[in-house]
Amino acid sequence: MKQGRKQVALWLAISFIAAVGVTTVAFETASAARTATTAVKSAKARNGMRQFTGYVTALDKATLTVQRRGKNPRAMVFTKHEEMKTTGDIEKDARVTVYYRDDGGRSVAHRVIVKADAGGTASAG
Repeated sequence: MKQGRKQVALWLAISFIAAVGVTTVAFETASAARTATTAVKSAKARNGMRQFTGYVTALDKATLTVQRRGKNPRAMVFTKHEEMKTTGDIEKDARVTVYYRDDGGRSVAHRVIVKADAGGTASAG
């Protein structure tokens, strides 16, 4: 009878170790899958278009500076992409939405939409 108890105890110990091992492998696999999914989402966020809406404060051939007004003002300087598309005439104090991507630490504008102001004076181009 003692041998039967020892065999049952040994069987339980082996089962427990196997279950813990399978659980650990499953946990590590799930953790790796989460990390891979997060990496893909991060890559999409980095490569996706972002947008910034505000008023043009400065404009030249290579850059566009837009300032958001209000309680938390913020200004951003955008480098113009060589194939940048615009809707409307970009001029100083025009309200615009800039669609841009971060490229090597620079914000590169790909599309600019001029918003109609309260009087509706923004022209389509």
